[in-house]
Amino acid sequence: MAAAIALADAEGLEAVSMERVAERLGFTTMSLYRHVPGKAELVALMIEAAIGEPPALAAPERWRSALEEWAANLLGTFQRHPWALTATGRLRLMGPYELGWLETGLSALSATPLDPAERHAACLAVLAQVRSIAQFSLAPPKGSPGLTGERWNAETRALLRVRAERFPELTAALDALRLRDRPPAPGSGLGFVLDGIARRVAQRGARAPAGRPRR
Repeated sequence: MAAAIALADAEGLEAVSMERVAERLGFTTMSLYRHVPGKAELVALMIEAAIGEPPALAAPERWRSALEEWAANLLGTFQRHPWALTATGRLRLMGPYELGWLETGLSALSATPLDPAERHAACLAVLAQVRSIAQFSLAPPKGSPGLTGERWNAETRALLRVRAERFPELTAALDALRLRDRPPAPGSGLGFVLDGIARRVAQRGARAPAGRPRR
């Protein structure tokens, strides 16, 4: 898997093929097929190898700190392996390591009064925000036509200059980001998500029977 991951890290997921991975390993393509049936299975193995086992959270009894740590680790994974955004961005069966990351996120909320479905929805909301942060903070692989978040901001603002009256709120938002002279803080959107979870936790805690945890 190391050869396939190195190729994807350098050139993006589109560059990964059975032929190129076999070439890097010094194998024939047909010999690689004896070990991996095809690219879909190869990518599934790459995801598992790249993300690895989920981290042990430092303070799992404090749900917000634990979810912030979980999110930071997820973002770090996407930053090390940008292709993982594409590889994990579709509905598919997940491997044990990937499922373990979700289990860890759910466990961070296990002591709250949220029910299992609410904990799952909360984790997916955090994951979606992390994916958005990663998408706008990562540079495309060398030679890729993809946009950086900074370039997207600049080019979108250029398009809006002639239609600012139609998109006043979007123009103001992107101008505000420009005036900061740097990308938005990674935790800004995540803070809104966590505030929403905190509100739901407080609502459920206020209705919880006596003796039920209200962290």
